[in-house]
Amino acid sequence: MSMLFSPFALRDAALANRIVISPMCQYSAIDGRATDWHLLHWGHMLLAGAGLFTIEATAVTEEGRITLGDLGLYDDGCEQALGDTLERVRRQAPPVPVALQLAHAGRKASSRTPWEGGMLMSLDEGGWTTLAPSALPIREGERSPAVLDAAGLARIRDAFALAARRALRCGVDALQLHLAHGYLLHEFLSPLANQRGDSYGGSFDNRIRFPVEVFDAVRAAWPESRPLGVRLSCSDWVDGGWTLDESIALARELKRRGCDFMDCSSGGVSPQQKIPLAPGYQVPFARAVREAAGIATTAVGLIADPEHAESIVATGEADLVAMARAMLWNPRWPWHAAQKLGAKVRGPKQYWRSLPRSAQGVFGDILIGQR
Repeated sequence: MSMLFSPFALRDAALANRIVISPMCQYSAIDGRATDWHLLHWGHMLLAGAGLFTIEATAVTEEGRITLGDLGLYDDGCEQALGDTLERVRRQAPPVPVALQLAHAGRKASSRTPWEGGMLMSLDEGGWTTLAPSALPIREGERSPAVLDAAGLARIRDAFALAARRALRCGVDALQLHLAHGYLLHEFLSPLANQRGDSYGGSFDNRIRFPVEVFDAVRAAWPESRPLGVRLSCSDWVDGGWTLDESIALARELKRRGCDFMDCSSGGVSPQQKIPLAPGYQVPFARAVREAAGIATTAVGLIADPEHAESIVATGEADLVAMARAMLWNPRWPWHAAQKLGAKVRGPKQYWRSLPRSAQGVFGDILIGQR
């Protein structure tokens, strides 16, 4: 039996298999609102046969968007658009648990889209003042972010909790907090971005304080029966930055507070990072956190081969395997992986007759003949 295609439970969320579709920014929202592009994209992803689909980084405040095209959940219009779009696509797709990533971009906000270069937008061209733990720009020559004071921290913490309640009303099954890739909560964790002199900077306990406060606020706003996890950059890949040992210590603390899973990524806080890219290069983080903290982990990082994904789960390196680019390139990746590993997935009935002879039996729903 394939371990990759074995079921997995996160509180009341029942995953049919261990394949997770990672959150992938589409930069196609209008004023934070989901559009017909999201209807199309989510439809592709929900037909893929994965165990869990995660909606892209969704900003909890307007200024917390990476770009003007980011999805948001910070007002009634955003909530209505996201809820309506998700309901429409779910009416046509097989039942799949849906997670949503809550985020604030911090000093990486006010950026152009990737296809426009991705750099910081000037105020004259529609950019805005970004917010961060310290007045440290990402790159020399860029304008500095404004430093968050106590009132600003409380406002953002409360915005995360309110967005969680909005997500619940939209029908989302699980939440993931974005503590990775150089965005606001990661900025507080990393000494490369956090050089505060108050109780939110300096020591490990101080640097994790605000992310933990946000986690507690969301956990309190989110039903006990529904899973809540985090995506964490387990290393900054820069000397003097956030480390794997600190990630393990944070994982233990968050697990104690009701965290259900940790998506183990890395990097993003500094252009000085030196990352040894290769298939599965981040899997050791998932293994180390899982073993040391006793929490369910998700492995990520250029995983595209079915046998590789199977091995990660079968050997206990991680509980789940998440993919992003591989799913965009091949939205039917789980179908093909099931064929290769001798497993089954749930396929839409409209596509039941699409299977070639070599893949007969991959759809676990039925076996049909041709009249």
